[in-house]
Amino acid sequence: MTSGSTGRKRPTISDVARRAGVSKGAVSRALNTGTGTSASTRERIRQAAVELGWSPSYVARALNGKSLGTIGLVVRRSPEILDFDAFFPSFLSGIESVLSGEEHATVIRFVPDERTETATYERLFNDHFVDGFLVTDLRTDDGRPALLRRLGAPAVVVGAPEGSSDFPTITNDSREAIRGLVRCFVEAGHQHIAHVQGDPHMLHALQRRRHWEQAVREFGLEPGPVEENGGYTIAGGAQATERIIAGRGGERPTAVFYGSDLMAIGGYSVLREAGLSIPDDMAVAGFDDIPLASFVTPPLTTVRNRHRALGSVGARILLDMLKGQEPPLSTVLTGELRLRKSSGQPDPRL
Repeated sequence: MTSGSTGRKRPTISDVARRAGVSKGAVSRALNTGTGTSASTRERIRQAAVELGWSPSYVARALNGKSLGTIGLVVRRSPEILDFDAFFPSFLSGIESVLSGEEHATVIRFVPDERTETATYERLFNDHFVDGFLVTDLRTDDGRPALLRRLGAPAVVVGAPEGSSDFPTITNDSREAIRGLVRCFVEAGHQHIAHVQGDPHMLHALQRRRHWEQAVREFGLEPGPVEENGGYTIAGGAQATERIIAGRGGERPTAVFYGSDLMAIGGYSVLREAGLSIPDDMAVAGFDDIPLASFVTPPLTTVRNRHRALGSVGARILLDMLKGQEPPLSTVLTGELRLRKSSGQPDPRL
């Protein structure tokens, strides 16, 4: 990679170490903790960084023991998710609503795979580009908590991990809202309730499915068919709906709970093409309460997930941690059932 239009190679931490006559580890320690190096060595490192043009503002602030004013968000998805995704635009808006008032900023990196993800966390923290991280999209067998512990990086986890967490967590508890949705389906006479899951590798997708299964069994029914990978997309929801109405033996479901509103909207078109009326032939509900949910026909019943609040509260907790305050171990927001016409029992206020 080159710097500007001069064609010069961008300086690295190795270049700074060589110029200052120290090891890369000494540079990293000076930047991250300020310990293990003398004041004269830190000044030599600072001067070398300035001479080489290696992120002088970051380096100077780090060597002076000041906050960088940045938090990191590493997203293992395609940047195109921001075009249609229900979560990230609102989540980022919540983060910025807090950081802008504190003169902080977010450093966002999109990465394609686990190897790049690990390297990105290491570089952002070890090269002192960020003070800490917000961690989203928890996965099954997620290695990031262990990585962040090894780095010694401050972090707030957005989502409910399986088991205990060494980091503060902020979650959206949708259990009761999903239970209320299933109760409405059952009271309307539905005996076969299907579910379209998002990404089977995401913990939040598995948790939504688990809440649905528990509620269905609580009301004396067996969970209907499950489509395990709707991908949280319109196309994925449409394809899953095609498989549901095609049937796999047994009685066709009369209600479907989709793990996201986008998947539910994809299901709308398939149901209409099959000549099925919503909600008379198939009751439908989604999850997220995106703005479009109340404008489709019929308006979509959904579980409201507080995306913006997850961002703002998560950012506030992380900033307080960076100021030396003791964070709450767990912060829980509550999901809200929004009954509209697609489930057959609309709330007239919605």
